This record gives sequence, structure tokens and C-alpha cells, in this order.
Amino acid sequence: MRPPLEVADIFRRHGPAYRLAHDGHLDRVERRVMAAIELCRTPALGGHVEACDNCGHSRVSYNSCRNRHCPKCQGIARERWLAAREADLLPVPYFHVVFTMPAEIAAIAYQNKTQVYAILFDAVAATLKTLGADPRHLGGELGFIAILHSWGQTLTHHPHIHCLVPGGALSTDGQRWIACRPHFFLPIPLLSRLFRRLFLERLQLAHVAGRLQFFGTLEDLSDSRAFADALRPLRKTSWVVYAKPPFGSPAHVLAYLGRYTHRVAIANSRLVSMADATVTFRWRDYRHGSAQKHMALTADEFIRRFLLHSLPDGFHRIRHYGFLANGYRRARLATIRTLLATALPASDLDPVVPHSKRCNFDLTVCPCCGGTLRIIATMPRDTTWRARGPPAAP
Repeated sequence: MRPPLEVADIFRRHGPAYRLAHDGHLDRVERRVMAAIELCRTPALGGHVEACDNCGHSRVSYNSCRNRHCPKCQGIARERWLAAREADLLPVPYFHVVFTMPAEIAAIAYQNKTQVYAILFDAVAATLKTLGADPRHLGGELGFIAILHSWGQTLTHHPHIHCLVPGGALSTDGQRWIACRPHFFLPIPLLSRLFRRLFLERLQLAHVAGRLQFFGTLEDLSDSRAFADALRPLRKTSWVVYAKPPFGSPAHVLAYLGRYTHRVAIANSRLVSMADATVTFRWRDYRHGSAQKHMALTADEFIRRFLLHSLPDGFHRIRHYGFLANGYRRARLATIRTLLATALPASDLDPVVPHSKRCNFDLTVCPCCGGTLRIIATMPRDTTWRARGPPAAP
């Protein structure tokens, strides 16, 4: 069912004015994101007619834009990704670890997304791998999935990485599974300090190599001395890293992953209203007990904040490391399962819930009688169609 208000409605009504007002500052990616969301599931992209082979119910389905920033196109992509990850789950506790960069670095990241986001991934991976391999902690190879988010609840630019990590490591000789201590992953202060050092080292090297660009209020950072001065206080501040308690089962891991992997800056379900040139949406204030509040922004500011989180072409926001890396994941997981089956009784192994039992929708099922919907006609793109937003609220 279509929600009362969508991001696409806001873009359709206020996008043309935004493009005109910011014509010299919109890049190709941002323009393409706006156009894709505006046209998603409309006659402009074509579609098909489906009919039930049992009761005759029919409906028109327009094609999706498939843009990864579109709130309407992530549901099916998420289900397919989770189905593929199902085979990777291990019957061990999983930890959720989050790495966050300071606001001063976030400002640099916004002007250098490809370079700084890549540094963020690299520093996070090196931090986990280094401490995981340390004999004083686990002394083996970790495996983990890292997911980049760049937004906070109010759509501000807040880059951070969520990591999902099985609670243990594969020994260097591949002969043992080294389990974490119960309810404990790695020391948070050590994670924070090592992450800070590795990140700033890589950022400094990128500046020396001339891979960073600075504009506007950050233009002075082009000078090496000014850049070093800006980083100096950040070497002494505490960088936010935290780990949540382990999950109860692989089924919980999958359910949790689904909330993080294919998210966009804001879901349509959080939109409250669009009145004149004001957009109101819900957000959670985590500093005050996760209280749900409303925020009202001008349409121009809402679009600006949404586009802050557009990713460069070809940039992967979900990455796999260690024994979960794509190159040898299958072989490593087979080894670990063999080791776990030997070390743990069958009663301790928590079975994974089949994907078919988790998925709560099937686009081929008739909503009237449960029969099968089949395509009976296709519709070409309608190049004459012009998107319009809904009427403004009174």
C-alpha cells in the first residue's frame, strides 16, 4: 500500500525549484538521484499488467528505478541480499560494532566522499583485524561485514560504519575456532584508540599525495601546515566506538541485518506531512531515551539534507572482510563449521530460519485470493508523462 507521503512527492513538487536555485552546485550523481526517485514506479519508466490466473484480479505495475538511494526500491534488494547471506551464518554469538568519525572529519568527508569513505572502511578493517589477530585478545582471523551509513536521525551528515562480527576467530593454522569470552568482544578503548590512529595516518597520507580537495570554509586546509594543525587536537579526543550485546541467534542476526543493509537516509514511513514549502518528519532523539519527535524543514533544506547522502558512482557501501571476504568465504566457513560441529554439541547449534519463512511479502501472490499473478501485457516508457506531487495539505 502506498504511504500518504513519499520522498518522490517532495521531489516532484519542489525538485524543479531546487534544481534552479542550486544549478551551479548540483553534481551529476545528485541530479540522477533526484530524477530516478521522481520517476520511480510511474508511466515514465514503463511497466506491465498482471492478472491472477485464478480469480481474474488485475493490476498495473510500473517499473522501479532501482536506484540505491530510492526509498521504494530497497525492499526486494534487501530480501535477495539476506537470502544470499543466509548460508554464511554461523551458530555463534554475533556482535554489532559501530565506528564513528568526529564532526571535523565529517566535514572533510563530505567534500571528498570517495577518498575519505574508503579511508574509513580501510581503518575500520585494519583495526578489527589487528586486534583480532593479537594473541592477547583472540589471536586469529576475524570475519565481518561492514556497512556505511552517512546520516543521523535528522538527516545531517554523520558518517559511521556498522560492523556485524561473529564472536570468535579462526586460528592462523586453520585448526581451531577461538571463541570470544561470553558477552565480550574486544576492549572498546583499544578499538577507539587504534581506529583513531589508523584513520588519521591514512588521512594524512592522502593529503600529502594530493588526493583531497577543499572548498569554501575548508579551503585553507589545502595548506599542509594548516591541515596538520587541524588534525592535532583530533589525535587527543576520544573517537566514538561502541559494541552492542551479542544477538541471541542467527535468526536475530538476519532480522537485524535487514534493518541496516539497504537503508536510505529516510524511509517514506517517517514522513508526516508536506504543507506549502514545509516538510515534517519523525525522528528519534537517542539522547533523551529514544523519544520520538517531529522536525519541520523547508522543502529546500529537506532535499539538501537528503542529497548529502548520495554516494559516488561505483562506491560499495557493504563490504566483507576476513574469513567472510568474497575470495575465500565458502572454504573458510566450511572449515569453521567443521570445527564448531566437533567442539559443540548439536543442542548448542542454533538453526537458521529459512528465508522463505522470513519473507513477509511475495509480489507474485494475488492479494484477493492467493493465486498466482502473471504478466499479460507490457507497457513501454511514456516519455510524455510529467510527474506531479500530491496537492499541498490545507
